[in-house]
Amino acid sequence: MGMIYISEHIFIEENEIHEEFIHASGPGGQNVNKVATAVQLRFDVADSPSLPDDVRERLNLLAGRRLTKEGILIINACRYRTQEQNRQDALNRLIELICKAVEKPKPRRKKKISAASKQRRLEAKRRKSEVKQMRRFDPGKED
Repeated sequence: MGMIYISEHIFIEENEIHEEFIHASGPGGQNVNKVATAVQLRFDVADSPSLPDDVRERLNLLAGRRLTKEGILIINACRYRTQEQNRQDALNRLIELICKAVEKPKPRRKKKISAASKQRRLEAKRRKSEVKQMRRFDPGKED
């Protein structure tokens, strides 16, 4: 049984990934109707023993619509005309997605606005307001 290495501490066993070959859509002539070259890769994110909880949560967010209600990630690969290339493409996309989930986001630090920048902003707003006041039509005033 093979292992797929994601990072230093995270690896997935190949039996956690299920592949199904399906007919691809798009160009390919008669070949597209005969040969199932597209790959549908399924990975159970919710029940995978290989993923730490924090990575699992980030992966759920990153996966978006590709994640089913049951927590299964589905990746469809049909860029290439051969099964092997599509298998590799689907696997690479899964690894790339998990690698993004492994990266911890930087915490946002709230910054203090300087008094001078606050003053400049308020001054600009006041000038803009004056310009708009000057543009207003005054019905009592005649030219």
